[in-house]
Amino acid sequence: MNPMKLGAFAFDDPIFLAPMAGVTDTSYRVIAHGMGCPLAFAEMVSSQGIHYRNEHTMNMLRTEPDERPIAMQIFAKSARMAAEAAAYIEELGTADILDFNMGCPAPKVVRNGEGSALMRDPKRAEEILTAIRRATRLPFTVKIRLGWDDASRNAVEIARMAEAVGVDAVAVHGRTREQFYSGSADYAAIAAVKRAVGIPVIVSGDVRRPADLKRALEITGADAVMIGRGAQGNPWIFPQLIHWLHTGEEMPPPTLAERAAVILRHLDLLVGYKGEYIGIREMRKHAAWYTRGLKGSAELRERFNRAASRTEFAEILHGAWGV
Repeated sequence: MNPMKLGAFAFDDPIFLAPMAGVTDTSYRVIAHGMGCPLAFAEMVSSQGIHYRNEHTMNMLRTEPDERPIAMQIFAKSARMAAEAAAYIEELGTADILDFNMGCPAPKVVRNGEGSALMRDPKRAEEILTAIRRATRLPFTVKIRLGWDDASRNAVEIARMAEAVGVDAVAVHGRTREQFYSGSADYAAIAAVKRAVGIPVIVSGDVRRPADLKRALEITGADAVMIGRGAQGNPWIFPQLIHWLHTGEEMPPPTLAERAAVILRHLDLLVGYKGEYIGIREMRKHAAWYTRGLKGSAELRERFNRAASRTEFAEILHGAWGV
């Protein structure tokens, strides 16, 4: 796998953290960077929220030195709103790369004409991408799907259009909107995108272990890989995949003590950024992900869901793992 250039940045090991709502906030991005992830994509941010200076949206634009470089993802349904948001983020100085969301399949996003709904409206998508490119000098990427459904796969056409208006790289999730996350990622379709454009292509979907990475790269010829659900509760995936790229060998999984330490650090970061009430409650789902697949994970999940303090989280881990 060769280094990937994006603007002034060169990523020697381009294994990136995908944008995931409710997951890739500052706390998790800091942890992922600390594990060797060279670039994390933030949760998608509403361009409308930026326009109205919504407090929650403004908080999502905050970043920390420990997570740079960072890609900030926005979503919008109008070119004017998207361009305004892009210019604001560049002026704010809290992001190094700008990403536009054309892949989110969530009904509430699609109903508003945003996210993967734009795969059905190439003309409006072109207007938005053109406006963003004119509004910012930041490196600019776009995340798309294969199309709206199997009858209207148009990822190649959308990628070509994106390249023509000045987008610097395109990330492709190997499913249509109608698939959501069912079935398997279609790497052959992503390979067609790679052959069609000259800008870097980032493959997204179904990479959870070195064997998956090998298959994704061999079939698609992609320039980079974006890890989404495979990174939930698993920041170790970044050193594991990077180690495999360099050595061809698989690293051992984290020990229980290592898992416990990262769980508590993640909790401390969440509480630090969002306060104890929100931080504790958000950590419950993360803790379930961190322990998924381990012996007694169902019971642990139930106990985490009742935990109301850091002390209780620590006691649960000590009682289960002796750490």
